[in-house]
Amino acid sequence: MSDGVGFVAWRAAQQTLVERALNDWVSPDAPAGLGLAMRYAVLDGGKRLRPLLVLAACEAVQGNAGTALRAACAVELIHAYSLVHDDMPCMDNDVLRRGKPTVHVQFGEAQALLAGDALQALAFELLVPDDGSTDAALSATLCRQLAQAAGAAGMAGGQAIDLASVGSALDRPALEAMHRCKTGALLQASVMMGATTGQPSGHALACLRRYGDRLGLAFQVVDDILDVTTDSATLGKTAGKDAACDKPTFVSLMGLEPAQACADRLLDEAHEDLRNSGLSHTETLHALADWVGRRVS
Repeated sequence: MSDGVGFVAWRAAQQTLVERALNDWVSPDAPAGLGLAMRYAVLDGGKRLRPLLVLAACEAVQGNAGTALRAACAVELIHAYSLVHDDMPCMDNDVLRRGKPTVHVQFGEAQALLAGDALQALAFELLVPDDGSTDAALSATLCRQLAQAAGAAGMAGGQAIDLASVGSALDRPALEAMHRCKTGALLQASVMMGATTGQPSGHALACLRRYGDRLGLAFQVVDDILDVTTDSATLGKTAGKDAACDKPTFVSLMGLEPAQACADRLLDEAHEDLRNSGLSHTETLHALADWVGRRVS
C-alpha cells in the first residue's frame, strides 16, 4: 500500500465486503424481534478495524481469503456483542453508540442482553461452516484464538478490572495490563487469526503478535486522548465519559502530551515489528497502524 489513496480504496472495498457478509450472516429472522436487535447492533456503523486487521494479516501471509472473511466477521460480532453489553446500565450505562441510541435504549435491556448473547454464539458458528470450506483443524484454532481473546484472560477479564477500578489510581503497568486485556486482546487476535489462515514462519508470527500487541495498546491510548479532545458528534459516543465516571486513563495518568508521545512510540515500534517480520506484503498493516494513530473517532 504505497500511498494513502491506495489504502483508502482498499479500506473502502474491504469495509463493503465485510458489511455485505455481515448483512448476509446476521439474519433478521431470529424470533420475537431478536434478529432486528442483532442487526441494529452490528450493521451500518463502526470503523471495522478488527475485520480489516484480519484481512490485512491474511494478505500479509498470503492466506485463505474466504476463511479470513469468516474470521473477520466473527471478530466483529464479538466486538459488537461486547459494545451492546458494555453500554448497558449495569456496566458503563451509555445511551449513544456509533452515533445512534444504544441497543438497550432502542430495544430494552432484556432484548439487548439476548442480542449480545446471540451475536457471541454466531461468531463461533461462522468459524465452523458445515460446507467443508474450512479445514476442521483451522476452524478449531481460530475458535480457540477468539475464545481466549474474548474471555476471562482477555476482553471480559479486562472489563471486570475496568469496572473494579472506578475511582482507583492505577499505575502505568496496571493500566497497561488492563487495556491489553480489555481492548488489546481482540485487536491482537484479529492479526493472529488473519495470520493463521496462511502458513507464516514462527519468526513472522512472533513479529505479527508483537505488532498486534503494540497496535492494541496504542489504539487505547489514542481512545483516551480522543475522549478528552473530541466532541460526542465526532466520536459517535459520549465524549468525556471516562472522566465523568472517574475511570483511570492514560491521559489522567500521564497527561495529554505524554500520552500522545506514548501512542506515537508504540506505533513506531509496531512498524518496526512489521519490517522485521520478513514478510513481503505488509503494506496494508503499516497503513492500518498509521490510521489508528490519525483517527478522529
